[in-house]
Order: sequence, then structure tokens, then C-alpha cells
Amino acid sequence: MFELTEEIWKKSPFIRLLGLEIEKLEHGTCSSRLRIKDTLLNKHGVVHGGVIYSLADISMGVAVYSTLKKGEETSTVEIKINYLKPAKTSLLTCEAKILKKGKNIAVMEAEIRSGENTLIAKALGTFMLT
Repeated sequence: MFELTEEIWKKSPFIRLLGLEIEKLEHGTCSSRLRIKDTLLNKHGVVHGGVIYSLADISMGVAVYSTLKKGEETSTVEIKINYLKPAKTSLLTCEAKILKKGKNIAVMEAEIRSGENTLIAKALGTFMLT
């Protein structure tokens, strides 16, 4: 999925800054990963919650984007995230999928795991379709 990661990096400087990579993209689902750099840690030496939130947000957005027709767009309306464990790892992965897609709104789910496959956060998001 190197080509897809490159394409997304061209469109979004923030995604490139984070270093998020797309591993797998299918209709309505997205698997992504993020290698953790020291600049993504908080003062306690664990991955900053905003980084985990961004990984979920981007992955859910890419998953819903994979279902849109040419010219359609999506944007985040809201996300609720539960942080379950501190992320003390060099790699995070995210599995995002559509739970329900209507005419104007899509409800998404994302699970973020550590490199050891431990669930560290779960997110539920609403995305607008335009």
C-alpha cells in the first residue's frame, strides 16, 4: 500500500508529519500503522493521547472515504475515544470500519493496538458525507 500512503501524504501534510502509513484499504475498512518517534511522546514517556486520537480520526476518515463517489467528501463531526492503557510501544496499529453509512452521515469504529497487539484505545466517530 506504499502508493496509497504516498498519495495521502501528498494531500495531507499533517498525516505526513505524523508518519501514518496505510497497510490495507478495502471498501469501508482501513488498517493503518504509526511508528512512534520521541516527538510523539508526552511528558511521561508514553504516546500522547492526541496522537492516538489522530490515528483513529485519520483511519476512520480514510475508511469512509474509500466508499465515496468521485467528487464526494467527508469530514469529522465528532469522535468519542476511550483510552484503555498507556501506549509504551514503538508501533501503533489501527483497524477502522464503517458501522453504519447513511445518505449524509457515517458512524465509524476504530481500535488502536500496541505493537504487542494489546488494545489501548477504542473510538466511535461520526462523519459527515457531502
